[in-house]
Amino acid sequence: MEIISYFNLCAIIIKYGMIKNEYCQKNSAHDSSNRYISSCGSHNEKEVKMNIVNEHYGMTRDSQPVDIYTLTNNNGMEVCITNYGGIIQSLIAPDRDGKYEDVVMGYDELNSYIEATPYFGAIVGRYGNRIANGKFTLDRIEYSLAQNNGVNHLHGGIIGFDKVVWDATTIESADAVSLRLEYLSKDGEEGYPGKLKVSVIYTLTDDDAIKIEYQAITDKKTPINLTNHSYFNLTADFKNKILDHKLWLNADKYIPIDPTAIPLGMVESVSGTPFDFTMQKKIGKNLLDDNQQLKNGIGYDHCMVFENYSGEVKLQAIVYEEESGRVMEVYTDQPAVQFYVGNYLDGSNIGKGNLPYQYRTGFCLETEHYPDSPNQSQFPSTVLESGEIYSTTTIYKFATK
Repeated sequence: MEIISYFNLCAIIIKYGMIKNEYCQKNSAHDSSNRYISSCGSHNEKEVKMNIVNEHYGMTRDSQPVDIYTLTNNNGMEVCITNYGGIIQSLIAPDRDGKYEDVVMGYDELNSYIEATPYFGAIVGRYGNRIANGKFTLDRIEYSLAQNNGVNHLHGGIIGFDKVVWDATTIESADAVSLRLEYLSKDGEEGYPGKLKVSVIYTLTDDDAIKIEYQAITDKKTPINLTNHSYFNLTADFKNKILDHKLWLNADKYIPIDPTAIPLGMVESVSGTPFDFTMQKKIGKNLLDDNQQLKNGIGYDHCMVFENYSGEVKLQAIVYEEESGRVMEVYTDQPAVQFYVGNYLDGSNIGKGNLPYQYRTGFCLETEHYPDSPNQSQFPSTVLESGEIYSTTTIYKFATK
């Protein structure tokens, strides 16, 4: 791919138009079990068709306006995304009976994301996951980052990509609708070197998939590891724990961690451990096993390494929830995924419908490179060279059975 200039990250000319605001949250509803049925309108009252609309969502503390965008496909699946942090605010997917419900954690109001959130639905970066002691050395220069997770650096720092307002553009085609988000991270922002221009495109397709395409370019060497931090619960009832969800992971290895969740430096086989999901099993089956790694992570909070990694987008995970019949497939070209089961949820986050999010009522599958790679030379490099293009794709596809 020829790079024409620094400010032409995506060398594709797309003609797009603005669409009248019709924000759907005004029609949100909760059923008797407090399931978030739809933050984006009713599927039963009108014929659905593929479109994308936006509405004013609120203001940041420094008075920046924030919008929220509703992407709808021809089947009735809907995804609401805000340009504050690139957050997936809701994802409305059908169960086996055709009932559309929200399957991701989040908040009704923008202020809740601003005040306190464990990264619900957000784009995280520059570096998703942890960097030990908030420091790394690149070309003999030591860089200091925020220590916002104990002594470690987590998810880009105090004001990471999850806490900034992105420039947004809508894109429509015959079989998909997309939201392009762009952000320019300044040299030295949160301690990272280089001016980094980032583009993330969310696309909702007619096969009930949300596709996330990340691209970035820098004018100076910098580590980068972008991911999305959505918390899923396929029952769509966030009073339910996710322990009965059945998970298959194409991961024959995992990365052991110390008690602060920093990798110990090796990659180990999952065989004979609670981390073996190469045959589908319930998430909770081995969660209480007497295992030091489970103690270190307070449960599953580990980087799972994919088998026979090739750099191509391929199916790497399947989650099935038997009661609803919902299936979520995860496709990615990344070498690993951070598997996390809501170990730190404690009811203090009051989510959509005024529901407290409790312990282990959501799980994350954050596609990524390895944690702390800037400090661990034996891990694949996450350094983006000046003029090179960072490009990666992850797809979450929904179905029923």
